[in-house]
Amino acid sequence: MKKFFLDTSAYSLFKRGNAALIEKIKGADEVYLNAIVIGELLAGFDGGKFREVNRRELREFLEYPMVVVTPITEETSEKYSLIYNDLKNQGTPIPTNDLWIAASVMETGTCLMTADQHFQKVRQIQMDFTPHLPGQGARPSV
Repeated sequence: MKKFFLDTSAYSLFKRGNAALIEKIKGADEVYLNAIVIGELLAGFDGGKFREVNRRELREFLEYPMVVVTPITEETSEKYSLIYNDLKNQGTPIPTNDLWIAASVMETGTCLMTADQHFQKVRQIQMDFTPHLPGQGARPSV
């Protein structure tokens, strides 16, 4: 079963038409996000010119049967603590929201789709790095 977890950068690349990411998402059995990712997206939308369009497209995306919004649980908090202390001991911190995302990825056993290299510091998760590329094309649908 192919299970991917999208962070904010991956969702943005998907909506910008990144062909490789679109194919991976279309081939997935389940695509996960959490409230942290959704909150980051909404904050970005609300500060932009296309607020309503972006919010509508996100709502439509979240309605797909393959999309799972995973909750932040006590188990997520345990994973957060583990990752936080491991990164602290390495001397390689990452942003707090990304710690929560990594904890959710670890909890769900998914592969993180991201364009943020700092997730490579998190030894407890599997990730698929997709760099930001110019000229991604048309906005896709799943």
